[in-house]
Amino acid sequence: MNRMNRILYPLFVLIFFFSIQSSQAQPGGRGTYDFLNVPLSPRLAALGGVTAPIDDNDIQLSLYNPALITPEMHNQLSLAYVDYYTDLKFSNIAYGRELGKAGNFVGSVQYYNYGHFDYADEAGNRSGTFGASDYAINLGWGRRLDSSFSIGANAKLAASQYENYNSFGLAVDVAGTYLSRSGWLFSLSARNIGSEIKSYLPGQASAMPFSMQLGLSKRLDHVPFRLMIVYDHLQKWDLTYDDPIDLKGRIDPITGVKSQTKGVEKFADQLMRHFIVGGEFYIGKNLSLRGSYNYKRRQEMQIPDKLAMVGFAWGIGLKVSKFQINYARSTFHVVGSPNYISISTDLDSFRK
Repeated sequence: MNRMNRILYPLFVLIFFFSIQSSQAQPGGRGTYDFLNVPLSPRLAALGGVTAPIDDNDIQLSLYNPALITPEMHNQLSLAYVDYYTDLKFSNIAYGRELGKAGNFVGSVQYYNYGHFDYADEAGNRSGTFGASDYAINLGWGRRLDSSFSIGANAKLAASQYENYNSFGLAVDVAGTYLSRSGWLFSLSARNIGSEIKSYLPGQASAMPFSMQLGLSKRLDHVPFRLMIVYDHLQKWDLTYDDPIDLKGRIDPITGVKSQTKGVEKFADQLMRHFIVGGEFYIGKNLSLRGSYNYKRRQEMQIPDKLAMVGFAWGIGLKVSKFQINYARSTFHVVGSPNYISISTDLDSFRK
């Protein structure tokens, strides 16, 4: 067994082992600190919001797939901001460093501000306000094993502070990528493997929102376009959500019996909830247009009589001088779409 296989084999055994343990610990595939799955990168948001198997030295993408961390990210600095719904504001700062034989590193800080809330008693009498916020400090490491294989890992410290309640947790991500001779990039990642170390209330610690993704992408040979397909939640098959409100009218108003999908229709619905399809169209060297479709999001968030563009996302990337600017909008619901924006630069470019 050569050196590359000696490293890759235990890595993917580790991913498989933790996928089994985490899926057993979390029946719904969910846990605390769900904010760790909220995308802050405009490019990622435009491409479905889960992961983007694209190896072109985008430091923001490495926060969700550490195998994408490269030496070219050395001295890169990136800032991201999300104008979410109402007064919810999210932000992120990331910085990359190459440290020789030790590998390549990306450090980042994520901040999620949920605004202010009113104190009120049972009678509705208000007396002051309090805040709520989440934080995450991330240190990522990545290494290229050869021209085809790359591996990486993220270590995270997550924290929440809601009024006078707070909690802390630790988690890791592990990932690997493979670039084929034909130009297809395959990526396998396991995210948020860990648990709380201090919960809001004593004795109620829970696991992180563990998930696994398999993605592939390819820049087409004769068209300036990159195709991307992601299979999300490898660890769990049935992602359907039983909506008690019954907006689709599946419950008989007389008998109260809910109609169930069966056979091929049920299988197709469950299968499609795993897939996210997206792509990038390149217009010259400095402009790119992006878009994606998330079937699961559309099924969960749509209003049947007003489907709109729920489940779709789009974005734009523009390079201006030494700066890369990205913007995106992702439609979660007909009431509106969050705005994502980021700006990145190579600090070394200012010295040349």
